[in-house]
Amino acid sequence: MYKGKKIILVAAAYNEEGKIGKTVKQAREKAKFLDEIVVVNDGSADATEEEARRAGATVVSHKVNQGAGAAYRTGYFYGLENGYDIIVEIAGDNQDDPSYIENLINPIIEEGYDYVHGSRYKLGKKNTQPFFRLATTNAYSLLFSIIAMKRITDASNGFRAFRVEILRGINLKQEWLNRYELEPYFLLQVIKKGFKVKEVGAPKYFHDEKSYSKMIPLLDWWSILRPLFLVTLRIKK
Repeated sequence: MYKGKKIILVAAAYNEEGKIGKTVKQAREKAKFLDEIVVVNDGSADATEEEARRAGATVVSHKVNQGAGAAYRTGYFYGLENGYDIIVEIAGDNQDDPSYIENLINPIIEEGYDYVHGSRYKLGKKNTQPFFRLATTNAYSLLFSIIAMKRITDASNGFRAFRVEILRGINLKQEWLNRYELEPYFLLQVIKKGFKVKEVGAPKYFHDEKSYSKMIPLLDWWSILRPLFLVTLRIKK
């Protein structure tokens, strides 16, 4: 389907037993063109690692929990070191729909984009997420857009695809990016460095009404906010 292009799917997982297996199986069924699915097990205390392997993923494990940013960084560099052309990042908790992976990849292959970002707000349909999440994600995206000087409708979304080569021009080997800082930092740097960026519609599903995220209020919201300020103030590069 994508002749001559090696494509890898990367998922980070921390205690995602019961979800990571579904993520991998659905990706294998709905995106058969993927050359490899890698799950970075970030020090899980449950059966995440075993479940991911049984579902058909390659598993790279951190001995202790380091954070989502550290886990995705491990996956990114696995792709770089193993000669892949395109990396697709997906949530390990089964919140993203693998059938949309093709929508992320096509603009890279067919239109020459370097980076394609998934957005739940570009689907042209009513969004059913809780009001607080709707308000906070929209407010964050507005702030991000102002700082980046480019309209991004869903800046906190991690469902994305990009050319592996762009990793060589961005310094992700920084320990302060270990938690939720990495994803917004990466997107901000991709924009600031002039890479060709596009947003496409992609849904986000919340399977448990009582728990939408592992993020700790205030602490982890600060994690996704601080790259914007630190890069803008040139405290971090």
